[in-house]
Amino acid sequence: MEATVTVRKASADDVEKLYHIIHGYAQQGIMLPRSRETLHEQIDTFVVAEMDHELIGCGALTRLGSELVEIRSLGMTDGHKGQGIGRKLVQFLLEEARMMNVSKVMALTYEVAFFLKNGFAIVPKEVFPEKVWKDCMHCKKQYCCDEIAVLKRLD
Repeated sequence: MEATVTVRKASADDVEKLYHIIHGYAQQGIMLPRSRETLHEQIDTFVVAEMDHELIGCGALTRLGSELVEIRSLGMTDGHKGQGIGRKLVQFLLEEARMMNVSKVMALTYEVAFFLKNGFAIVPKEVFPEKVWKDCMHCKKQYCCDEIAVLKRLD
């Protein structure tokens, strides 16, 4: 029997596991690090995927403007990639965005094919001044960013 993956809003009890998932990606240089303190402060923006009561994936939705949110910190534990968990997390986050009444969802990613399969399109990063002013100016890759911007319109 195949285990069922469930996606839910994150809680303070999830912070340590979230930290370890995100830290693993950050050490590879493919995700911005998040401190435990930041995770506690922003826990209401996170969702998690669980299988057999084990937290195996996460993602967050951050408002950048009145019409724009960003999917960020999307990741899985080792051994759980390629099983549809990322798709479930993104679908949950897209529903959250619809409930926020925003029309655009963006992400900066190295996993372009994944986002294209989930209905996103590649766009120039420059169309997101909200992102640039909120986050990019504090990033060590500010002047040499190699991530690809993707966008999905919900309207």
